[in-house]
Amino acid sequence: MSSRHTDTARSRRDDAALVADYRRLVELCPALPLTLLSADGPDPAPAQGWHSAARLADDPAALAEALTGESARIAPLAAEHGTSPRPHVAASRLLHHYVWSACLLIAGPWHLARRVPVIDPRDLWLHAPTGDLALRPRAHRTLPGDDELRAELRAAVVAHVEPLLTAFAGPTRRGTRALWGMVTDDLASAVWYLGRMLDEEAAAVAAAAAVLPGGTQPLPGAAEFRLLRGADGREHHTRTRLGCCLYYAIRPDSACLTCPRTSDEERLQRF
Repeated sequence: MSSRHTDTARSRRDDAALVADYRRLVELCPALPLTLLSADGPDPAPAQGWHSAARLADDPAALAEALTGESARIAPLAAEHGTSPRPHVAASRLLHHYVWSACLLIAGPWHLARRVPVIDPRDLWLHAPTGDLALRPRAHRTLPGDDELRAELRAAVVAHVEPLLTAFAGPTRRGTRALWGMVTDDLASAVWYLGRMLDEEAAAVAAAAAVLPGGTQPLPGAAEFRLLRGADGREHHTRTRLGCCLYYAIRPDSACLTCPRTSDEERLQRF
């Protein structure tokens, strides 16, 4: 067999392995609203409300449509709690949703199978009316060393989300450090969530801490998990986000469990 044919066969096997990783990820993670697309299938249509991350970053009209969709989705819950979130709240919520999902899509195969996907912004779509996602898996990287693979994971996340952070800076009213703080939080949260779905929380917490030890710019902070001990002696993993995701602006009575506004005493009560 020629070298070119060997490389093609290996590439197909690698693609199949990555697709299998994503199928498992979808089965494990009910919070991930994902459709997998075939390599040769049609792109989701903008006319039906689908916009790639590249389009959201480059086309103000597409971004405006996505923001309108997020505002419509959060409005009923906000109304139940007597709030009317301003546009920058909807923008922050949409960016958080997208970044957390993208981090899970990149970190998931890494945590499951030591594969770091390379997700081009043209291959991941957001559905403006629903917030659902569609992904066309293409390529991944593997490296023998754990530290090198963690660095590759961070680099893959940064490369994918950076154009979107620029586009969302105005609508979210957030500066560069705050935006990268959200990415740091969402990467830690995505790995943690997957660990809970696998019933391997402690291992996932350790993995997230190793990926985010601090000092890995542009990601400005560390995962910094800690344990809280309840009155019954049970211990619970927690961390405090570097920045607020603004969920409290929708439900003032229910800030996120990792919100800087949520005290350890309240966290233990909610655990």
